[in-house]
Amino acid sequence: MSEDLIESAILDLVEKRGASKSICPSEAAKAAFGDNWNGHMRHVRAAAVHLARQGKVTILRKGKPADPENFKGVYRLSLPAADVD
Repeated sequence: MSEDLIESAILDLVEKRGASKSICPSEAAKAAFGDNWNGHMRHVRAAAVHLARQGKVTILRKGKPADPENFKGVYRLSLPAADVD
């Protein structure tokens, strides 16, 4: 399994979704793994945290930015605020 594949799927989807919009992590899993997506959600989360640390995506909880080092539960992904122009 390639983390690059997951990260590419996340970045592609948030860029296509555009400014002020977000994606569900399951969308990235489905894009990367097709019908076999459900067993890869922890890998998607790890990739999302990695991208958030790099400032490439924002992890959202209840519509607000969350600390990538300390968040729990349901989350969404979006472009960073600086990219939302």
